[in-house]
Amino acid sequence: MSTYVKETTKTRNEAIQAIEASLQEAKFGVLWNFDLSAKLEEKGVQPPAPYTILEVCNPSIAANVLNENLLAGAFLPCKIVVFEEDEVIKIAMPLPTKLMGEFGDERILTTAKEVEQQLITCIDQAAE
Repeated sequence: MSTYVKETTKTRNEAIQAIEASLQEAKFGVLWNFDLSAKLEEKGVQPPAPYTILEVCNPSIAANVLNENLLAGAFLPCKIVVFEEDEVIKIAMPLPTKLMGEFGDERILTTAKEVEQQLITCIDQAAE
């Protein structure tokens, strides 16, 4: 599977606040909190579900990855999404190991594994 998904009993807003707090503790910043469903509605398009995209980054880790391969920046920052599906709130992300694995660079893959585990921990904590 190329994504990690965790369900929560929290509301969408509570889940967003919880993931932002969990990320901050792990030294990841939220660069952008994008309410995609609101933007679609603004453009006259009915969204399929309430949907928020968070772009998250740890600056020192991002710099290390870019020092290894500048093309890796195409996969930065990491994305975490919070959405409602079948009346259940879900927090999800594409797995960094799947995205960065394409480079065939063991150092980048090692970093991706570390980031992936940190972000999974943040998601799990936020979902509790």
